[in-house]
Amino acid sequence: MTGSRAEHLVSAVALRHRPTMESTVILDVRVDALGRPDHDAHLRGHIPTARFVDLDVDLSGTVGPRSGARPLPEIDQLRASLRRWGITPATPVVVHDDSTSAAAARAWWVLRWAGVRDVRLLDGGLRSWIDAGGDIARGPRTAPRPVLGASRAIRPRPGGLPVVEIDDIVEVTRRAVLLDARPAEHFAGREGGAAHIPGAISAPVFDDFDDHGRLRPADELAARYRSLGVDLRRASPGAEHADVVAATYCSSGVAAALQVLVLATLGVSAALYPGSLSQWISDPARLTVGSAITPRPTADIA
Repeated sequence: MTGSRAEHLVSAVALRHRPTMESTVILDVRVDALGRPDHDAHLRGHIPTARFVDLDVDLSGTVGPRSGARPLPEIDQLRASLRRWGITPATPVVVHDDSTSAAAARAWWVLRWAGVRDVRLLDGGLRSWIDAGGDIARGPRTAPRPVLGASRAIRPRPGGLPVVEIDDIVEVTRRAVLLDARPAEHFAGREGGAAHIPGAISAPVFDDFDDHGRLRPADELAARYRSLGVDLRRASPGAEHADVVAATYCSSGVAAALQVLVLATLGVSAALYPGSLSQWISDPARLTVGSAITPRPTADIA
């Protein structure tokens, strides 16, 4: 999973001139200011051929009392989505949104985790596409990609990316850096929500992007994560938490997915804690340790 920046990102200019543009599946994972799926925004203007992806329906599973706000999707659910989107083992996929790229990164993470190998984030999102002179279509798709038969569609094979579960967190903090991808004020509990998981280090992932929503240069990112204690010399592609040098969480496994992507561009295989803080605080017993304040998650997209 780890590798060069080009393996995980694509610029708008490169996407426009990509020889395989016609065969590329583009997934639009837009959300509104409250982190809710925003299909209306998609209809108002989208990259031609882009398919709208619902963050809560397509990229999240059934919510339970102790699941966290956005558990991972069930395999049958994901299989149906891949068929609907027309994704085969050979299909190149590009994901984007129009804000922080966190929602799009959740799609990147879920697809990579499920075994889809060629998935890239559009650097700078929809704004970068428009700035590069890309065409915009409005309304519903007029020529939908046909739904694939079962024999052609890719079969999800979870395990393509490392995952940390709630019972692994304490062990992870003994051998890896636990990063909190949320804004610093949420980590500190100044927004009225739960502060953070004990042992975590504040590492706001949105600081990794410039004012245009593009990922900062690799040398800046490397210096930042070294200062946070991430050992960039140990790129560990294993799927078990014992093999990773960093794990990351947020409120609901969305912004943290973006941090996994950022670290992947540096050659680091980071584990995602999908349940994140919304799951951690669902167990009152865990609130007796560390600095959790109020047993409810913050309302942001993280």
